[in-house]
Amino acid sequence: MTQVKKFWPILTATHRYDKSLSTRGHGAGTLIEAPILAYLIETRNGRILYDVGCDYSKINETPLRKHYYENEAFEFGPPQMREEQRMPNRLAEIGLKPLDVDVVFCGHLHFDHAGGLCEMCHAEIHVHRREWQAANEPADSAYFAGDFSGDYRWKLFDEEYDLAPGVRAIESPGHTAGHMSMLIELPKGAPLILAGDAADLTENIEQEIAPGLCWQEREEMALSSIRKLKTLAKETGAELWPNHDIAFFRARNRFPDYFE
Repeated sequence: MTQVKKFWPILTATHRYDKSLSTRGHGAGTLIEAPILAYLIETRNGRILYDVGCDYSKINETPLRKHYYENEAFEFGPPQMREEQRMPNRLAEIGLKPLDVDVVFCGHLHFDHAGGLCEMCHAEIHVHRREWQAANEPADSAYFAGDFSGDYRWKLFDEEYDLAPGVRAIESPGHTAGHMSMLIELPKGAPLILAGDAADLTENIEQEIAPGLCWQEREEMALSSIRKLKTLAKETGAELWPNHDIAFFRARNRFPDYFE
């Protein structure tokens, strides 16, 4: 039986970029606004945070912004992130502090998913071992070494596992080497599958389009993960959530209220 009590999707920033960064080979020349999300899961045994968004200082302090975002690798510049969107401030809106989060689960370690680790350095941090290795190579320019090189409590995994009864880590590589999605069994209603960046947009799922960035250009691996998540959703009756789809998010945003 699930131990999940509450679930919050949390908007931490937005980013405007060319759609082809989300849909490989499709949408070039069309700018989209993408939410940068984190997800808080409260269980009877503690709280789990899936992803942590960006590092606020790298966006809003001029020398850091110039170093990390104002270069050829970031044609569309930094995300838009306000002070109130920092994770400690988001948590405060629902009466919590960073110390109230026990585990941070990083679906992968790109800047818009792991940058906020500096705000959550007390927590145990879960990530797939292949992801840790790829991030430290680094495998692509979306890994910022400064985001995950601190003195953190890392816990590396090599396979799928249960973080708690009703919360399961699902391997979904392709966008990155060790990308992980998450299945959440709510106490009421249908389960949810957080695709993470295995599927940015509803379009990625419905039309089976790979993310724009694929690890080592392995598009078929990314497509295989999308199909795996779709099959799991069908088998479990879960709703499959894309990660950077602004219309999908707005239709389901309840913050500071929650799903249960």
